[in-house]
Amino acid sequence: MIAQPYKLYIERTDPTLNMARFYAVSIDQTLFGEACLTRRWGRIGTAGQSMKHLFAREQDAVVLFLDLIRQKRKRGYVPVGAKRVTSKA
Repeated sequence: MIAQPYKLYIERTDPTLNMARFYAVSIDQTLFGEACLTRRWGRIGTAGQSMKHLFAREQDAVVLFLDLIRQKRKRGYVPVGAKRVTSKA
């Protein structure tokens, strides 16, 4: 059984580059009790692509979930509604 809900939707937009991307990731339980990490990505307004990863333990799915989020945040993805912080050097 999944201990708590794991769902996140983040976006990366840059009008100067004509970039409007989304990334969604969640962990759900399968009918057989496995943890299923599902991720979707693509251009905002499209269905995009998806990939599923199955794990015997929820802990393994959470480790991948957090690693994927960390990678996307480094690339500039932010939760919807959050302000992007730009540094001026």
